[in-house]
Amino acid sequence: MTDADTRCGVVAIVGAPNAGKSTLLNQAVGAKVSIVTHKVQTTRTRIRGIAIAGASQIVFVDTPGIFMPRDRLQRAMVDAAWRAVGDADVVVHLHDAARGALSDEAKELAQRLAQRGSHLVLALNKVDKIKREALLALTESFQGVADYKAVFMISALTGDGVDDLIAYLAAEVPPGPWLYPEDQLSDLSQRLLAAEVTREKLFLKLHQELPYALTVETESWEGFQDGSVKISQTIYVSREGHKRMAIGKGGQTIRAVREEAQAELAETLGTKVHLFLFVKVRERWHDDPERYRDWGLDFTA
Repeated sequence: MTDADTRCGVVAIVGAPNAGKSTLLNQAVGAKVSIVTHKVQTTRTRIRGIAIAGASQIVFVDTPGIFMPRDRLQRAMVDAAWRAVGDADVVVHLHDAARGALSDEAKELAQRLAQRGSHLVLALNKVDKIKREALLALTESFQGVADYKAVFMISALTGDGVDDLIAYLAAEVPPGPWLYPEDQLSDLSQRLLAAEVTREKLFLKLHQELPYALTVETESWEGFQDGSVKISQTIYVSREGHKRMAIGKGGQTIRAVREEAQAELAETLGTKVHLFLFVKVRERWHDDPERYRDWGLDFTA
């Protein structure tokens, strides 16, 4: 297969928080490249997942949810989502159909996406949780707001309808050479991927506001002759009280997080992993420009 036969393009997946964007990305790629939790605003940066469909390479970009930001980090996250829209060849507007009728927020997002002049596709997610009549009415409502080139009914979790969406995108991305090797699934570095896995486990274990007041950094990565790796990570929290919550009574929480993250990393990396976690207080970690650079976010947004 020559470059003259291939297609390659960037597809941005955008939508409200918790619409299922990371789940769709993982389903499309066929592997877990973006963390998924039931909490909103889990994704902080633009994560690229790479799928092959015939002669087409589709570079999916999982974006942070678009919402009304309240602080610097949230502004940078929303800015990253809109920049992804501007850079994409095709934009998939993913909407959680189970939320019911078209809300004012969803309508405003559709209008703003339409104003960008992008090749816009609507994907209604979780269609198994809504009656057919309500689904058709929701589709008509969206089509009355924006000029969608195509509409797909999917379940990102089960994969229903996702193959049809991928087939459409494979035909719509522009002709050109592939940007990544055929066996590469993501552009995330192993160190960042490892940090994201641990952050996911923390999100799932902790409650209320704490998950949004912490971050995880992979401080060191050491390989051994037997193929195993030692990974040391620091969990930064904003307050001493948050540190106690992250550790848990008798260290129960941090131990459970370590065990679950270590098991997933071992499966992902295909080797034995020795994971070490440390919790430190850094009051304004979210005001550190270096962290924003690591995440691909604009500190000045």
